[in-house]
Amino acid sequence: MYIPSPFAENDPAVLHALIRAHPLGTWVTTNGEELVANHVPFLIDAKRGPHGTLIAHVARANPVWRTFSTTVRSLVVFQGVNTYITPSWYPSKRAHGKAVPTWNYAVVHAQGTPRAIEDRGWLRHHLDALVATHEATQPMPWKIADAPADFVDGLLRVIVGIEIPLDSLSGKWKVSQNRPEPDKRGVVDGLAARGEATAAAMAELVRQHIVADAGG
Repeated sequence: MYIPSPFAENDPAVLHALIRAHPLGTWVTTNGEELVANHVPFLIDAKRGPHGTLIAHVARANPVWRTFSTTVRSLVVFQGVNTYITPSWYPSKRAHGKAVPTWNYAVVHAQGTPRAIEDRGWLRHHLDALVATHEATQPMPWKIADAPADFVDGLLRVIVGIEIPLDSLSGKWKVSQNRPEPDKRGVVDGLAARGEATAAAMAELVRQHIVADAGG
């Protein structure tokens, strides 16, 4: 991934936080003949390995768990908030016209060599953790134990676990850092005026960099 220095994000806590907030990763590997992409919800164990370990499962019917490369690292892409930025929000555009549209985004690239896991105890523990994570905000969180035991046993037979210990983790936060401060503030105001959750989330990222650049 091309990362100009103003857009580089290297804080592991920030990178892990994006993965937790946007857990559906695009997992890209090779089967020796072509690239294969799968879209998989991952958990991140930040304490395992220098960059953490990604944990997931796939359907047993999905050939990826049998064919992924063990000699070429896999890549998992986590796409965070992203949105179009119009130059109409820049005071500099009104001053001299030298401005063009762009796209702001935050993204994490994680790389490592995966391994497949068929142990039923591991799979059940993983599913419990996955469900607990994503049900936590529900008024009445669903638990795997709410389903009949024989039904759960059947599900465990048709999935395979995936772990990817990470040996590379990089982030790109393209959030108007390369614009002068008045333009950044124009972006924040323009996004806020849209009244959308995605726009508000991007406005907050831009605002954070304004504060950071000001030393506060």
